[in-house]
Amino acid sequence: MRKEIMNASQMDVTLKRLALQLIEKENRLKDFVFVGIRSRGDIIMKRLAAIIAQSADIEIPMGALDITFYRDDLSRRAELPEVKQTDIAFDITDKRIMLIDDVFYTGRTVRAAMDALFAYGRPALIRLLVLLDRDNHELPLSPDYVGMRPAVNPGDIVNVKLDETDGVDAVYIETK
Repeated sequence: MRKEIMNASQMDVTLKRLALQLIEKENRLKDFVFVGIRSRGDIIMKRLAAIIAQSADIEIPMGALDITFYRDDLSRRAELPEVKQTDIAFDITDKRIMLIDDVFYTGRTVRAAMDALFAYGRPALIRLLVLLDRDNHELPLSPDYVGMRPAVNPGDIVNVKLDETDGVDAVYIETK
């Protein structure tokens, strides 16, 4: 069974709210760089940066991070994952990083992303922003900024669709 929990309009409002939270709470937001985890975190990152640029006239440097080779489940996969390009055109050493992803679940993706970031330098700090936090974390990590915390059972699948890749903005929960 598939249930829509966020439509395009709700996603737009959620991203605007997250952007306003960043503007309000991060007194040094202009000193941050945004790094989106491929393949949907980087799209959410671009949208947030555009909202912040329009609302607060702050241009934030952006980069996209591929974590494929930093995953702890790489050897368990039957097929090889698609490797995407990391595109960080600035030095991250001593930078304030806003790491951005679509869904936070176990924490393993974020752990892999932090390992990947440290391969590029030593940031001053890392904050985490996610569109959805589905709880059931396996690692002692949690996001700093969350768009939505839906009630999701452990076996359910959260499916984020974005216009740029899927032709629609929506979030679905698929139950087994």
